[in-house]
Amino acid sequence: MADLNTNQGQPNVIVFFTDQQRWDTSGLHGNPLDLMPNFDRMAQRGTHLNYMFTNQPVCGPARAAIQTGLYPTANGVWKNAIALPQNQKTLAHFFKEGGYQTAYIGKWHLADDMIDGEGPVPAHQRGGYEYWLASNVLEFTSQPYHTVMFDNEGQPVSLPGYRVDAVTDAAIRYIGGHRQGPFYLYLSFLEPHHQNNQDDYPAPEGYRERYEGRWVPGDLAALGGASVYGNIGGYFGMVKRLDEALGRMLDALKSLGILDNTIVLFTSDHGNHFKTRNSEYKRSGHEASIRIPAALSGPGFMGGGQVQQMVSHVDILPTLLTAAGLPVPAEMPGRAVTPLDRDLMEDWPEEVFVQVSESQVGRTIRTKRWKYIVSAPGLDGNKVPSSDFYREEMLYDIMADPHELTNLAGMESYREVSDDLKERLIRKMVEAGETAPTIENAAPRQAGQRKIVNLEKYFKA
Repeated sequence: MADLNTNQGQPNVIVFFTDQQRWDTSGLHGNPLDLMPNFDRMAQRGTHLNYMFTNQPVCGPARAAIQTGLYPTANGVWKNAIALPQNQKTLAHFFKEGGYQTAYIGKWHLADDMIDGEGPVPAHQRGGYEYWLASNVLEFTSQPYHTVMFDNEGQPVSLPGYRVDAVTDAAIRYIGGHRQGPFYLYLSFLEPHHQNNQDDYPAPEGYRERYEGRWVPGDLAALGGASVYGNIGGYFGMVKRLDEALGRMLDALKSLGILDNTIVLFTSDHGNHFKTRNSEYKRSGHEASIRIPAALSGPGFMGGGQVQQMVSHVDILPTLLTAAGLPVPAEMPGRAVTPLDRDLMEDWPEEVFVQVSESQVGRTIRTKRWKYIVSAPGLDGNKVPSSDFYREEMLYDIMADPHELTNLAGMESYREVSDDLKERLIRKMVEAGETAPTIENAAPRQAGQRKIVNLEKYFKA
């Protein structure tokens, strides 16, 4: 079939964005349940970002980092319930300036009144997107089989089917109507996030039962709890339906003759530790909160292999703009992933930087081997974005302890490692626009006194 896209010099761009999805839901990361065959195939044929991380493990700040290419404290959205400042340029602005049609479908979570806002997002708070079919907090305007979003005029639109399918159908309709391109579409799902009013993971009919009582990731198996074993079947069922939706969208692109000229990025906002690290599902520096799946396909990414560099949300904007042939602002802290031109990826940073809010005022640095976590004692992460004083809380050897069950912070035999990571963390904080803080050492412990992580202090009274 002839390619119908008349702008072959400019590829279409689609972000397929999930919510609260762990990296190890993918078979490429050891999941044995075949939940994501379409993602796995896309990653193997295109470019797999093996080490992909959020810069803030909570919905609003993660989305703001992607949209602006800036860390949450720099773009102003350092916690939920803060609207994206209108003076911040987003992916939509950059793509529109580059001659693209822009569209947003699904969950936004970057407008005012995010806690109980069930109405439409005002036009001035839509981040510059031209086509709009979205809800600010989709979990508040919909149920698993009753999806309601709002159009450009702010009118409610009720869509049939399971919510993943309803949102996917809307995206396919948009793609079919704009196939002559070039278009940039941000497709944002709620799944596999829990349904807030139920505190449950409502998978499609029959899907939860497929995965209950089967494989559980190692950290969750070790830490356990009712949320893990009561919800993992539904969570995996939601992931399976999302992957089926990805397959349907790729099939639609192929049938329209524009698959080969469309860049597709699959990723998520943050992970999910199922209340094993604090009193809810994320907002911690642990791997289950911050590591996410990611892959790219299309022009510039086919045959790119597995990227081993440490990539994070702030790298998404420069990556997509570069792939589309558009300029990247010099002030952006991230780097463009260019798998077919390895020279451009030389001197890649050896670590990723994570800011944590709401549950605490915390900071995390992750290298290939080490995880170093600090927090500001006595500060409320819902009231202040940062601090000039932190205390070491956790140190993990990811190579020896991939499930982060043994805290090495304070052990004298690891003091040199901690000091090096402290310097790296402070440097990354300054690069993100923060003031260089003082970080107090953890209380010393003798070698051999390996301390199991105390989780009780992270649970609310």
